[in-house]
Amino acid sequence: MAIQWFPGHMHKAQKEVREIFNQIDVFIEVLDARIPFSSQNPMIEEIREDKPTLKILNKTDLADPVKTEAWQAYMEQESSVKTLAFNAQVGDKREQIISMIKKLVPDKVDSVKTIHALIIGIPNVGKSTLINNITGRTIAKTGNEPAVTKNQQRIKLEEGITLIDTPGMLWPNIENENSGYRLAITGGIKETAFELPDIASYACEYFLEAYPELLKQRFNLETLPNTDIELLEEIGRQRGCLRAGGMVDLDKVSRILIVEYRDCILGNMTLETPEMMKEELVQVDIQRLLKLEKLKAKEENKKLRRARHKRNRK
Repeated sequence: MAIQWFPGHMHKAQKEVREIFNQIDVFIEVLDARIPFSSQNPMIEEIREDKPTLKILNKTDLADPVKTEAWQAYMEQESSVKTLAFNAQVGDKREQIISMIKKLVPDKVDSVKTIHALIIGIPNVGKSTLINNITGRTIAKTGNEPAVTKNQQRIKLEEGITLIDTPGMLWPNIENENSGYRLAITGGIKETAFELPDIASYACEYFLEAYPELLKQRFNLETLPNTDIELLEEIGRQRGCLRAGGMVDLDKVSRILIVEYRDCILGNMTLETPEMMKEELVQVDIQRLLKLEKLKAKEENKKLRRARHKRNRK
């Protein structure tokens, strides 16, 4: 199943980012530490080109710390990129973030010119929480639902920095099907765009491979089931998610699993690694080529039909 969700205000937000591109000195991209690749907007990657960028991996308190470090090392291979692991629940990162912004544009630090920093990120990634942390007061509205911020706003800081906040932005075509599932699992896409049992099954398949010990610990299992559906059914029986006749209610148990994952009750789990991303991008390229070949074949068939139609009319 392909998961897509692209409200109209997101299209407007992307257009506005392109319009003010020349004013921007630094991009601050807020990412979900559980899905650092899938929470990157590829359209923003294209827009920002090689401008200095601070990638903030938010919600590190929910992610696997070893994998967070691996992602930071991977991202900082790009010379114009610096990263920061961020957890709004612990400590004040304001001074550190201000310092990192200035280091990314040293030519502006000693001048009277304002540093314009654009804060971008997908829905529900924690941009508003970050802004409130930087400013030290409640400026941006926060919430557990994606797409809380709807309009662009500018916040001036005493340090000669102006933050430009934008609405959470997805992209119209999520080519990597795996990214669509991960966005749904972590809450970056509204539930109207997917079926809970579908994404819960995807999550179980990954958890069985990547975090078997955490599953055993959480659900008191000596041995794990072999498949995602068997795991969901086992959890469903434990939690009393049963229909008439003793059948497991997959909707109920799926909601339990996803909520427990998002609340970190299952443990600190990251859903992707740099190595996984590389493999998936190869598959995306293959799918693009296949799609292009189908379009070409379709156009050729159209030409042949037109040619036959002309001959028949003579």
